[in-house]
Amino acid sequence: MQSRFNLDPQTAATEGAHERAADGELGMLRDIFRLLPSGVTVQDEQGHFLLVNDAAAAQLGITAAAPSHSKELDHRRETGIEVLRSGRPAIVEESVGHGQLKQVLHTTHRPVRIADRDLLLSSSSDISELKAVEDQLFRSAYYDELTSLPTRRVIEHRANSLLRGEAQASFALAFLDIDNFKYINDYYGHGAGDTLLIEVAKRLGLDLRDSDMLSRISGDEFLLLLNPIQSAQEVAEYIHFTLHRLKAPFFIDGSEIFASTSIGVSLYPEHGRSYEQLRQNADIAMYRVKSDGKGAALFFDASMEREAQARMQVEQSLRLAILEKRFCCAFQAKVDIRTQDIKGIEALVRLRDDEGVIQAPGTFINLAVELGLIDELTHLVLAEIVRSIDLINDTFGPNTSISMNVAAKQAGNPEFMRSLAQALEATGYPQRFMIEVTEDAFVAKSHFQSEILPIFRKLGVGISIDDFGIGYSSLSALADITADEIKIDRSFITDIHKRPRSQGILRAIESLSEALGMTVIAEGIESFEELAYLQAATKIRYAQGYYFSRPVFLEELKPVAQILSESRVGSANRPREQARPGMSRGERYRR
Repeated sequence: MQSRFNLDPQTAATEGAHERAADGELGMLRDIFRLLPSGVTVQDEQGHFLLVNDAAAAQLGITAAAPSHSKELDHRRETGIEVLRSGRPAIVEESVGHGQLKQVLHTTHRPVRIADRDLLLSSSSDISELKAVEDQLFRSAYYDELTSLPTRRVIEHRANSLLRGEAQASFALAFLDIDNFKYINDYYGHGAGDTLLIEVAKRLGLDLRDSDMLSRISGDEFLLLLNPIQSAQEVAEYIHFTLHRLKAPFFIDGSEIFASTSIGVSLYPEHGRSYEQLRQNADIAMYRVKSDGKGAALFFDASMEREAQARMQVEQSLRLAILEKRFCCAFQAKVDIRTQDIKGIEALVRLRDDEGVIQAPGTFINLAVELGLIDELTHLVLAEIVRSIDLINDTFGPNTSISMNVAAKQAGNPEFMRSLAQALEATGYPQRFMIEVTEDAFVAKSHFQSEILPIFRKLGVGISIDDFGIGYSSLSALADITADEIKIDRSFITDIHKRPRSQGILRAIESLSEALGMTVIAEGIESFEELAYLQAATKIRYAQGYYFSRPVFLEELKPVAQILSESRVGSANRPREQARPGMSRGERYRR
């Protein structure tokens, strides 16, 4: 065999050219391998790295100072040995680095045989941005953005997992609702409301076990899963402690905010064997707490379910009544207690049920507000007044004012209030109307004073503060309120002649209202003694109540007006029959 050193010059030159070309191609391939954007490594059966490109070196923490020691490198070495032993390809996700340099790698390991050697070829791509997007989408779907708590679907999945479990251990589901949250939102602002939700979530999350779960399921509602539980007493003690913790004030944006919470609790399996039944029963118990005064906790029982079914029937009847316009108005006079003249009338809505029986507003007004039906109901009342205007004029005169009630929730809704203003203007006599709203509408941080009130002022519509004294305001708040009339709540008037403290409060309200140019009306006069005190000890001129007249329907308006007219003959202090004792507020005339 002739050696390459004995080749003729031409042949030697040709082979030399081929070798240089091969070396050039090999160098180019090495540069390409080194500069590939994906991290590529080649390992032998002992896990040693035979080849590592620049991207892989950066991913695995290989430096010139420590070429073979890093946490990521050791993990890759161990994984490589396991994959080579199995002889099967593997695809894994790896987290490498830490802090802001942390990356998520999508790595493919493939065993290969080259030159009679078993090697592992691995390729890694950086999917950090993709994982960040996936995590964001996951959190949006399964975690509340404001409080970072799991959402409704997460706690539902956890509960269903427990219900499918073989052990079937007992657990509790608690439905929590922050009391008066809308008022807090309106008064302190939505930013403070959001902060309150965050702080409440933090307090509720204290002392929870890993097996428990707290979820924010909507606005101001939370659901708490306690698992496992040994007894109802254990749950009661924990809930009692939670209520106590929530009663401590929250310090938000320089304000001291108190926020109680109403809690309903259901137990598995006593109160249901499905998540939906347990959640619904906890919700029912929570609503019982709301109706009983708020800020407490109750366990579900069967009687609550019957009440909930009855409430559902009322709801369905209410929706049907609105659809069929089965509402009517009763009217109660506002009387000048000095002359017995009728100053105005107040329209009070009533419902005729399926059997034609008249239902008092206490059975449906709050539900109408809760269900979002109160706006349509208010427009129905206005339509009833317009239809009755000729009879009202014939009975009381064309200058008698007509009062309508607007819920605080409506008063804070500019869209509804503008529609009401338009409807009042369309009657052709808007200046005859007085809109009665509770004091909450004025003291809340809504746009009622600045945006809504001017619209009604321009039309000549009067504004009355209803039920003053039982809401959240104080006497000092009156200085910032622009209203024509203030109605002192019945609670201050009852037995006023026997109650010195109420007398003092009444004098203060009267004096301040007089200074601010607001007419004062005493609500709920039911006895001669109450009337006599107002006549003798105050400057109040106007009042409403059963002492003068019950709320009456249109066909009764003329007889009532006749009675009131006749009563002006003779002494204004003549004793009269008192209203039936023990009469409830709802029976009297409230909305």
